[in-house]
Amino acid sequence: MKLLIASLFAAAATAAVAAPQTYEIDSTHTYPRFELNHLGFSVQHGVFDKTTGTIVIDSAKKSGSLDITVDTTSLDTGLAKRDDHLKSEDFFNVAKFPTATFKSDKLKFDGDKLVGVDGTFTLLGVSKPLTLTVSNFKCGQHPMAKKQWCGAEATATFKRSDYGMSAYVPAVGDEVKLTIQVEAGLK
Repeated sequence: MKLLIASLFAAAATAAVAAPQTYEIDSTHTYPRFELNHLGFSVQHGVFDKTTGTIVIDSAKKSGSLDITVDTTSLDTGLAKRDDHLKSEDFFNVAKFPTATFKSDKLKFDGDKLVGVDGTFTLLGVSKPLTLTVSNFKCGQHPMAKKQWCGAEATATFKRSDYGMSAYVPAVGDEVKLTIQVEAGLK
């Protein structure tokens, strides 16, 4: 009887560990940034300072989902006048579209490592498929927060004109490289 009870507790503990886990984006350590060519002379960079959302990971099933919202009004390039222009109708049109989103339920794993995410990126009200390549994926106990934590870097490239952002193309590059450092803690 004791062996049966011990077996049931062990099975229950294993099932709890294998369940999907929901992580909340740590906005103080998550920064989507973009870069694009400027007149052929340089590559300009910008960052968004406010990102929220959740990541669900089921390690046992090698599956999960993402629901991420980027506050486009938090755009920062280091120059207020340029930020104002990028926030205008010519580019991000933040008055009408104050957020961009990425949603997915198609996570790709190589062993225990998350390596990619196929999802839908919505910018300026236009939704299109986008694949993120994931590197530096790590989950473990956060030494200060004292709870399970995950982090990664994700990258993708897309054409801004596909989302209706075509001002100054081709002088200002159409191809945008998106890089996201992300950290998220267990809810």
